[in-house]
Amino acid sequence: MMFIGRLLRVGFAAANFAVHALYLYLFRPRRLPTLAERFAVTLERLGTTFVKFGQILSLHQEMLPDHYIKALQRFHEHVNPFPAAKAIREIETALGRPIAELFAEFDPVPFAAASIAQAHKARLHDGRMVVVKVRRPGIQDQIRRDMRMLRMFARATELLAPRLRRYHPLRLVEETWTNLRNETDFRREARNARRFKEAFKDWKTVHVPTVIDGLGAESVLVQEMSSGRRVDDPINDEDRRRLADNFVDAYLHQFFVLGVFHGDPHPGNLFIMNSGRICFHDFGLTGYLDRATRRNLALFTQAFAHQDSAWLLDTAIALGVIDAAVDRAEFRRAFDEIMADYAALPLNDLSIAQAFLQILRIGRGESVTIPPNLLVLLRTMFLIESTVRSLDPEYILVKELLAKGEKIFETTLRQSQSTGKMERLKSEAAMTAEDLPALLGAWLHRLQGEGGRPEFGLRLHGIDRVEDAVERGGRRVAFALVSMGLFVASSLLLQYDIGPHVFGDYADVPLLGVLGFAAALWATLRAVRT
Repeated sequence: MMFIGRLLRVGFAAANFAVHALYLYLFRPRRLPTLAERFAVTLERLGTTFVKFGQILSLHQEMLPDHYIKALQRFHEHVNPFPAAKAIREIETALGRPIAELFAEFDPVPFAAASIAQAHKARLHDGRMVVVKVRRPGIQDQIRRDMRMLRMFARATELLAPRLRRYHPLRLVEETWTNLRNETDFRREARNARRFKEAFKDWKTVHVPTVIDGLGAESVLVQEMSSGRRVDDPINDEDRRRLADNFVDAYLHQFFVLGVFHGDPHPGNLFIMNSGRICFHDFGLTGYLDRATRRNLALFTQAFAHQDSAWLLDTAIALGVIDAAVDRAEFRRAFDEIMADYAALPLNDLSIAQAFLQILRIGRGESVTIPPNLLVLLRTMFLIESTVRSLDPEYILVKELLAKGEKIFETTLRQSQSTGKMERLKSEAAMTAEDLPALLGAWLHRLQGEGGRPEFGLRLHGIDRVEDAVERGGRRVAFALVSMGLFVASSLLLQYDIGPHVFGDYADVPLLGVLGFAAALWATLRAVRT
C-alpha cells in the first residue's frame, strides 16, 4: 500500500508538471524558462531520491538547456530535523553503547539538517569537540521504493519515447541509485575523509577534519569540529590571491597526483580557518581518475590553454568523450569554432569547464558521450572556477594553470605504470633466467629427436572464435539464400495455380505454395537464430 500511495503522489506531481508545461507552451511561451524552476521545485517536494536524481541530471550538462542546469544546481534542501529521541536511538543502536558512554556532552538540537542526515554537536570524554552526523531512520526503505518507481518510469520512457533512448534514462536511474547507496553509507565517507587527511597531512594550506576512530558505522559518522569563515566572505586582497593559489594547488594535486578529488567544493563545504588554511569537509561525493585519464586530462588542459583545436580533438578522443570513428574533419571545424570564440575572450573569461561542455554538446550528443568518471569531474570544474572567482575575482585561472601546471603536468605525463611495469619486467626476467638452462636443455633434446630439423608452429590466439564466426556467417548466408529461393518459387506456384489445392471452402490455395512459404519461413528463422 505504501508503494501504491507513493506512486500516486509521484504520478500526480508528474501530471501537474506536464499540464503546467503544456499551458506555458501554448499560451505563455515567453515564460518557458521558468518551467525549469518549476521542475526543480517538483523534484524537491518529492523528497530525497528525486532531489538526488535532479543532482545527477545537473551533472549531464550535455543533455539539458542551461536554465535547467542552473535550476537543478541550486537545490537547497530545507528539511525539518527529525526528533532528537530518534537520533539518539539510531546512534546508540549503530555504535552499541548508551549516548552517555559515547559522549561527555551531546546537543540534542541539530545545527544542520538535510534529506539524508542531520548533524549534532558533541564533546568527547577527552574534551574534543566533534560533529555527529546521523542518518535519517527509514531513509533507505524510502529510497528503495522510489528507485523501483523511477525504474518503471525510465522503462516506460524508453518504450514510449524512442527519441529519448539515446539519453539512456534507465542508466541515469541506476547512476542515481549507486550515488545514493554511496552517500547513505557513512563508512565510505569516513574512508574518503581518512584518505584525504593522509594525502594532505604535510600541507600547511589545507586542513581535513579527523574522523574519530571507533565511533563510526554505516549510519553514523563522528569527526572533529572545525570552524572558520565561508570562502565567499569578503577578505583583503592579499588573502584573496593567496587563498586562490592554495585552492588551485590543492586541486591540481588531487587531479593529477592523487587521482581522487573532493567532488563538491561549493562554499557550504569549504571554509577558511583562523590559521588561514582551507578546510574541506563532507566527503560523500568524490571522483576518481585513473592514470590514463589523468595523463589525457593534463594534455586536454594544455591543449585548451594553448588554443590548439587539433590537439584538443585528439585528447577528447583519448578521454573517451568522442568516438574515435567520427568524421575528424567535421569535428575539427567544430573545435576551430569553439577555439575561435575563446580566442576573442580576455584571459579572465576563459573557462575550461565551459569549453568541455561545448564539446559534449557538439552534434547534439551524436558520437559524443561522457564517461561516468568524468561526470563528477565536469561538475567539480565548474564549482572550482566559481569558487576561485569567489576567492579572487581578478584571478586568471588559465594563466595560472599554465604557470603552475607545467611542472605537475610533466610529472603526470611521466607518471604511468612504468614503475610497476619495470618491476614486473625485472621479476619476469629473473624467473626466466632461473628457468633458462632447463628450457634450453628441453629444446636441445627435442631438436635431437627431430633429426636436427626443428618444426616451428604458429599459434594464433582467438582463431577458434574467428572460425566459429565465419562458420556462423556462412550458415546464415546459406539459409538466407534458401529462404529467398523458396519465397520466389512459392510466389510463382501461387501465381500460376500449380498443383493440388487446400482450404477449398475458403481460399482454394495451391498446397505446394503453402508448403513453400512455410519452408521459407523456417529457413528465415534459422538464418536469424544461427
